[in-house]
Amino acid sequence: MLLEAGKGVEPDRARWGVLALLFLSIAVNLLDRQVLSVLAPVIRDELRLSNSEYSYILFSFLLGLTLAQVPAGILLDRKGPRLGLPLIMLWWSAANGLHALAGTVGHFCGLRFLLGAGECGNYSAGVKVISNRFPARERALAGGLFNSGTVIGAFAAPWFIVKLSEHFGWRMAFVVPSVLGALWIVPWLLFFRDRGTGEAAAEKVPVVLLLRMRHVWGAMLMRALCGPVVHFYWYWLPEYLRRERHFSMETIGLLAGIPFLFAGLGNILGGWFSSWLIARGSSVDFSRKVTFAGAVALCSASMLVPLPEGESMPVALVCVATFGVSVFAATFIGMLADLFPQRALASVTGLTGTCEGAVNMALVLATGVVVDRFSYLPVFLAAGLMPAMGGLAFLLLIRRIPDTPLEVRAGTR
Repeated sequence: MLLEAGKGVEPDRARWGVLALLFLSIAVNLLDRQVLSVLAPVIRDELRLSNSEYSYILFSFLLGLTLAQVPAGILLDRKGPRLGLPLIMLWWSAANGLHALAGTVGHFCGLRFLLGAGECGNYSAGVKVISNRFPARERALAGGLFNSGTVIGAFAAPWFIVKLSEHFGWRMAFVVPSVLGALWIVPWLLFFRDRGTGEAAAEKVPVVLLLRMRHVWGAMLMRALCGPVVHFYWYWLPEYLRRERHFSMETIGLLAGIPFLFAGLGNILGGWFSSWLIARGSSVDFSRKVTFAGAVALCSASMLVPLPEGESMPVALVCVATFGVSVFAATFIGMLADLFPQRALASVTGLTGTCEGAVNMALVLATGVVVDRFSYLPVFLAAGLMPAMGGLAFLLLIRRIPDTPLEVRAGTR
């Protein structure tokens, strides 16, 4: 008997409280990973790193993020998020804090790899819990609220990290966010309990079986084509504003977080819109497709970012693009819970993360090379086109979202 997502939905107060903890977990996740990006101009000047060397450091993080995705998903499916997520949080908090001791490119590469290996399971855990706790009509909104934690972390990061660096030096800016991660574990262990873990563990789904499903490949391609756009803005926006637009570090601290505020609004409004359509009688399939189409249109604003002069218009265009990317991401979380049964959901999410990570690794190296040899223009063009390709993958491979999650069994296509 399959454990269906949303079965046995608990009272509102309990499940929204769990969602609040998930929101905080991924906010800390993004705050930790953004420390390097925000302080990159300072660290690169001190260590005399080129764009290409900086891309090697970013690549190392993505390599750890990619290689650990499937093992983290399997762990969460078999053991549950109650213990799995705190272990993941401890791992990445320690890795982030150790950046304070780094002094060479090799040090940063090794620590970024460990950070990525720890952080990858947070997203899979969130998707799994949302699928288990929320019915279909609320999943996209819950997913958007959860994913908006990434945006709050990214929004708060520039101001918070720049201030820490100014008062205590860049090394201490790695330590303080790491402490926040360790503190989060206490309320999670006190208030969260796994539901259905025993049944999920008894019905293990081999990864090879999942890879026989076209729906899984469609989801993998969608995340691989949209996710890297988010990573581009996380990792390269402060550098772009500093090197190409000649923003001061103070201005970066004030303005670089604004696009991530709009991304947070995109997560919430995108999830709300999809849920609103379902509540008004639209099918889940129609609601998700309409929302994906609107997100793709908004993402195309990335292609215009390098063209206008001045400070305000480029930032405004980035805001439109990040809003669209987040609408796509919130709808994607709801779609995963719509498509796949609870017992396989974290494993599927891990596979999508692996595919995203592989593309991210290639693109982060390519970004450094392209920027060194040409300019940011080709990179922004790609950032505008890739979500449209993700939408095409949905139409060609997933095609339609069923009313109930798919069964995962031998012979599934």
